Amino acid sequence: MKIGELAKVANTPVETIRYYERELLLPEPARTEGNYRIYDDEHAQRLGFIRRCRSLDMTLDEIRSLLRFRDAPGEDCGQVNQLLDDHIGHVAARISELKLLEKQLKALRQQCCGAESAQNCGILQELDTATLATEPFGQHAGHVHGSLHSSTSAKRSS
Repeated sequence: MKIGELAKVANTPVETIRYYERELLLPEPARTEGNYRIYDDEHAQRLGFIRRCRSLDMTLDEIRSLLRFRDAPGEDCGQVNQLLDDHIGHVAARISELKLLEKQLKALRQQCCGAESAQNCGILQELDTATLATEPFGQHAGHVHGSLHSSTSAKRSS
């Protein structure tokens, strides 16, 4: 099948498929004489595996590790179990951070109870006076969804 057909079968944008190829998560497909990529059922299966991992918020490095085990079915899966245990821990930590964020947002929301002029808005005033140093959640202000734990995993395995 061509890339458009694979995209339709896997419900995945063509650009995402190309990205996974560049990241070496998907093997390079064969090409036609016209240089079109030709994918087979194994590509579709592997892409489905990757998509399921991404839906569980796994990083590309975690997926690479899991794919290595998938490609070596005779290997001991103890490291797979550890990877998933670590991932569960990262998710639990993020949930705690998000609960703290929710609490902070609710407290901020309490600063303005009605429709005031913007100059009298308690929320805007609080945001103007709050410093990042006093914000416990501020340490992850630039956090990208799904990427927090990749550096933590590297520290743990060192």
